Amino acid sequence: MIYVTGDTHRTDLDRFVHFCREHPGLSKRDYMIVAGDFGGVFFRETLEEDLQRFSDLPFTVLFVDGNHENFDLLNGYPVELWKGGKVHRVRPDVIHLMRGQVFELEGKTFFTFGGATSVDRARRVEGETWWRQESPTFEELDEGLYHLGRHQNRVDYVITHSCGETAYAYLLSRRLVGGKGLFPENHLLSNFEDRAAFRHWYFGHFHVDAVLSDRYTALSHEIVAVE
Repeated sequence: MIYVTGDTHRTDLDRFVHFCREHPGLSKRDYMIVAGDFGGVFFRETLEEDLQRFSDLPFTVLFVDGNHENFDLLNGYPVELWKGGKVHRVRPDVIHLMRGQVFELEGKTFFTFGGATSVDRARRVEGETWWRQESPTFEELDEGLYHLGRHQNRVDYVITHSCGETAYAYLLSRRLVGGKGLFPENHLLSNFEDRAAFRHWYFGHFHVDAVLSDRYTALSHEIVAVE
């Protein structure tokens, strides 16, 4: 099975404890995709302890990066190809799905694109609790468009941390965001909304659980199974 959930922020794992109790047959052949702000690769001094909590889970953890990641640590892992796309294999059962990639899992295709803007970065310290690499670049956009093109601009699922303008408009219409305006990544991700044909798009970042339409779902603590 393949499941998707929202931000875990390093230690927010209670949802998985309850989920595993309700699904005793889970194994490392099952995948749990975290839609950014994974947080397991953040503090160098507690890195192995933090990652062990995820490795102790019965399934394999996959994640796109959010804005609250230590990109110095994360980008220090070697890049390899896995299931058709580029990854950082943090541990055998903890894998970072890099930006602008298409992966094939259990016969389904997944387009991934992490990154977002930290609205609290003025209160953070660059290189310690905030990194400029949080923001997606046009080079990563080009790579994403290239890989989508290799798949005729058709994928089954899109997994991102933030969202494009269409999904953001749904959030606004339901008063799920404060309406402070769009960020650069929202404009950038709209390129994929306009270009790609997809069955469903899942994203985190906004700390809400909401089915916005038949094509967009915002995730925080909820865990959903892809079809």
